[in-house]
Amino acid sequence: MTLTTPSSVNFGAVPDESGRFGPYGGKYVPETLMPALDELEEAYLNARNDQEFMAELAHLQHTYVGRPTPLSYARRLSEELGGAQIYLKREDLAHSGAHKINNALGQALLMKRKMGKTRIVAETGAGQHGVATATAAALLGIECIVYMGTVDMERQKPNVFRMQLLGTEVRSVDSGSQTLKDAINEAIRDWVTNVETTHYLLGSALGPHPYPAMVRDFQSIIGLECYRQMQDPAEGGPGRMPDAIVACVGGGSNAIGIFHPFLEEEGVRLIGVEAGGHGIEDGEHAARFADPERGRLGVLQGTKSYVLQDSDGQIALTHSISAGLDYASVGPEHAWLRDVGRSEYTYCTDRQTLEGFKALCELEGIIPALESAHAIGHVLELAPQMERDQVVLVNLSGRGDKDLGTVMQAFGEGSQ
Repeated sequence: MTLTTPSSVNFGAVPDESGRFGPYGGKYVPETLMPALDELEEAYLNARNDQEFMAELAHLQHTYVGRPTPLSYARRLSEELGGAQIYLKREDLAHSGAHKINNALGQALLMKRKMGKTRIVAETGAGQHGVATATAAALLGIECIVYMGTVDMERQKPNVFRMQLLGTEVRSVDSGSQTLKDAINEAIRDWVTNVETTHYLLGSALGPHPYPAMVRDFQSIIGLECYRQMQDPAEGGPGRMPDAIVACVGGGSNAIGIFHPFLEEEGVRLIGVEAGGHGIEDGEHAARFADPERGRLGVLQGTKSYVLQDSDGQIALTHSISAGLDYASVGPEHAWLRDVGRSEYTYCTDRQTLEGFKALCELEGIIPALESAHAIGHVLELAPQMERDQVVLVNLSGRGDKDLGTVMQAFGEGSQ
């Protein structure tokens, strides 16, 4: 890893025209998909400069999604930890229960208004991206198929039913680890087969160009709102910039969404929290950066980034108590931001995540998604190390009703 002084980095220069963030990113797909990616890139670049399109998206974000989502001061959690003051960006209050709707609605509207496709395919792990995609498809009248691993379907039954209620067909995937990686494989196969009529609505800031940049841009509304809210006490903020921003990192869309508008604010630490699972030593985790033995440069599902691999270079099995964080790779922009020294990455184990989950429930009356509880779990350690006049902003990326079955089982097994 080569560290560079952040002030010398031109954050606006990535990705380049080939879709690369330094050595990461790019387009590693079959030739049959290159025209579809070129079409998507052209449509997106056109839409960004189309005032009518952007106005329609902004109107839906306000009247349908419920944006801007509020900022909440976690007073009791801050007092309990005795260090930095903790603020929560409440993406759990967005329509459908997570940040995923920001990207799903943006891509679905892009497809409807700019691409002339008639069908969406998507993948989901925790189910939140699937629900968000099904929601956007129902709103806009688009046929929708969501692929989901059978392991994830079992632990996320409520979200499977929600997607079905919204008129989406959920197709089970029983290959490989039967989780997110395998669901993405099946969605891509469908896309390749039906590329003339179908848009692949990828749910995170990964995959081939232009997905990492496009998803980041749709999710950057989180950070843009925070930038204003943090400096305005009338918006619930402390009247100043945060000293640190903490977000969980699976593929990395919620984290890059809140990080991106703050990249040039050098006084703001950007901290991504990966899934530590049962611990790094035994390999049962999804911490791509924390495990140098398994987390190595590779290509997975269209992009070059850090990938968890076994000794033969095959994709390693992953584990997390959270269905949304157990992906074997990470978005290429995160890999690049880590290289240039702008963002830092740590991990939370399942046990630490449950501690964060329990603390937020009992002290703030908020039940977080297990993904978001990874960020809270890290804040339990971070905040007491900081001064009382310092500020930590946490992206509370989703609500936890989908995870109650998993948490009940974990607590029932003595994890309290």
